[in-house]
Amino acid sequence: MNLRGRNKISPEFSMSSMTDIVFLLLIFFMLTSPAITPEALDLILPKAKGKTTTKQNISVSITKDLQVYINKERVSNSALESRLKAELQGVEDPTIILRAEEGVPIERAVNVMDIANRNKYKIVLAVKPE
Repeated sequence: MNLRGRNKISPEFSMSSMTDIVFLLLIFFMLTSPAITPEALDLILPKAKGKTTTKQNISVSITKDLQVYINKERVSNSALESRLKAELQGVEDPTIILRAEEGVPIERAVNVMDIANRNKYKIVLAVKPE
């Protein structure tokens, strides 16, 4: 009497297809990660320990030459408050990311913080993680 089954299942598992999928996912995330970062100027930020936030409504950048940018658009110091009000009008829980380059006088950063305080905007100081 022959009790053996006719259907034999191969115990081998091919990892090549799994490796291909992981490799393609790795390439996908490497290519799309620069697109995820917010529009910002290339500044040398001060170092600090802390968390970064992903929620952002607008970015204010101050360069070493004391030029002020809203996102990537240059703005004069006198027009900064009016432009911020226009950009954040109607936004629920408005947040400003302040990106002051290393070496910028503290008065410039405090000026932006004062504008945010007067208009009840939340402000976060961007730093480079240590």
